[in-house]
Amino acid sequence: AAARQVMASAGYCTLITNGEDGRPQARTMDPFSPEPELTVWMATNAASRKVDQIRKDPRVTLHYSDPRNAGAVTILGDAERVSDPAEKARRWKPGWSRFYRDENRGPDYLLIRVRPLRLEVVSEPHGLPGDPLTWRAAVVDFR
Repeated sequence: AAARQVMASAGYCTLITNGEDGRPQARTMDPFSPEPELTVWMATNAASRKVDQIRKDPRVTLHYSDPRNAGAVTILGDAERVSDPAEKARRWKPGWSRFYRDENRGPDYLLIRVRPLRLEVVSEPHGLPGDPLTWRAAVVDFR
């Protein structure tokens, strides 16, 4: 519950992939609300660098930050590229039409699904401030 609230309050997240040179590559994303098992969906341009990086190495990190409520969520998971037309039709935000050429969610519109393996959460309002000595967050392991 704490993680869901932090994620909702943060709105945007940072998607971190592994770049061609092995260095982390971060970018801001506009995700959908997480599913019950905390799978996160987001959209991107099919020609973007992140798509190729995920194809080569599906290990990603999502980070949500909610500084107003002293909260943060980090999800380590595996990303998958999804081009299924039915999924694309189900997962669309009207404000995105300015980013994609085809209003029918054509080939330039691609979904990314991130399935969590591990979740870390800090949320003072939920009594999860992190360890006072090590600053370690509360952890949920999905494996």
